[in-house]
Amino acid sequence: MHLALFDLDNTLIDRQWALTEWATGFCRDQNLDRGAEQHLVAALRERAYPTTFERLRQELGLEASAAQLWDGYVTGIATGVHRRPDVLEGLEQLRAAGWRLGILTNGASDIQRAKIAAAGLTEAVDAVVISEEIGARKPEKDAFQVAVARTGGTPSTRSWMIGDNPAGDIGGAHQAGLRTIWLRGRPWPVGLDAPHHTVDTVTAAITRLLAEGSR
Repeated sequence: MHLALFDLDNTLIDRQWALTEWATGFCRDQNLDRGAEQHLVAALRERAYPTTFERLRQELGLEASAAQLWDGYVTGIATGVHRRPDVLEGLEQLRAAGWRLGILTNGASDIQRAKIAAAGLTEAVDAVVISEEIGARKPEKDAFQVAVARTGGTPSTRSWMIGDNPAGDIGGAHQAGLRTIWLRGRPWPVGLDAPHHTVDTVTAAITRLLAEGSR
C-alpha cells in the first residue's frame, strides 16, 4: 500500500492569493491605507491564530474585538480559496490507484477546516490532521506519525510527504522516515537534506506519485 500526506497552504491551495485578496478588501472596508494592507499581509504571511488579531487590533487601531476580527478573517480567507479541478482530479486518480491520502497542516482548526471545505478537499482524502487538534506540529516527528496512522498507514507502508516548506514539510518528513516531494519556491536551507523529488506544482507531484505507485 502507498500513502501520501499533502501540506495544505501553498501546496493544495493558494493561501497567499487568498490572503492578499482578503487584506485588500478588509483595508478598503476599514478605510485603511496601503501601508496597513502591507502590514497585514506581512503579519499573516506564515500563519494566523486568534491571538494574532489581538496584536493587530492594537497596532492598526481597529474597533472590532479580536474575536470578531478572527471570525471575519476565517470567513474571508475561506471565501478566497478556489477549488482546483486539476488537483481534485489528481487526488481522485491516486485513490483509484489504491493510494491512501491525508492532509497534514499546521494552524488553527477552524480556519484550516474552512479552507479545506471551500477547496472541496474534505471528501477527497482519507484523513485531515491539523496541528492544533493533535498537539503536535510540523516539523515535529509526532505530527507525521499521527498523520500516517490516521490516514491508515502501518509501519510497513511506503509513505510520502508533499509540501512547499523545506524545514517543516521536507525536513520533518525525513526525520519521520517518509519519502518527500518538494514544491520549489522558497529558498532551500543550507545543510538540509535534499528531497527525493522536486517539482513546480502539486499536479506534477501527483504525476510523480502515480509513477512511483506503478513500480
